Amino acid sequence: MQIVLNASPQQAAVFLSKSIPDTVTIYRKGVDILPAHADAWFDLCFETEGAAFPEITTAPVFVNAVLSTTDSLPDNYIRINAWNSFLERPVLEVVPAKGNSSFEQILSSLGWNYQIVPDVPGMIAARVIAMIINEAYFALGDEVSTKQDIDTAMKLGTNYPYGPFEWSDIIGIQPILHLLQVLAKEDDRYTPAPALTAEALSKTNAQ
Repeated sequence: MQIVLNASPQQAAVFLSKSIPDTVTIYRKGVDILPAHADAWFDLCFETEGAAFPEITTAPVFVNAVLSTTDSLPDNYIRINAWNSFLERPVLEVVPAKGNSSFEQILSSLGWNYQIVPDVPGMIAARVIAMIINEAYFALGDEVSTKQDIDTAMKLGTNYPYGPFEWSDIIGIQPILHLLQVLAKEDDRYTPAPALTAEALSKTNAQ
């Protein structure tokens, strides 16, 4: 099986660190000479850079599309959550277009476990983590405690692998803010904390 991968160096390292069977050959866009045809295409930069493979209209294209829903994507696109720290998880969140089952054989051949999740912005895990991070920024803005102490308390109290501010740094605060803004249009519980918005703006201006 041949797979074409479009990913940042960090994303590619995570992707290739997963168990890839010997029967699967990975070609990296910008690194390797790409085959004319492939069994599947993975675009992990989709949300930040736009579609890398617009010419692929029939083969399955897995896109890191946490914000977009399938009604805005071509029928051969499969949404996955490949935010930083999520691709490493043992179960991949997947949202196929209605009636599209082409992803099953690909993920089975890779030996990856997956879970089909609702076709909504944020899927499941990103929604939960974004809300936790947002609440932590509300606490920070209210001067409840410091970032370090909040991270320590959450890790010790909930056994999370990261504290909310550590998670924000790993994922990137801009994706978190964008997801919260999208979700807040339907539910004001997701309204971004002022401290989170201010930090995201500060980091954007510093770039």
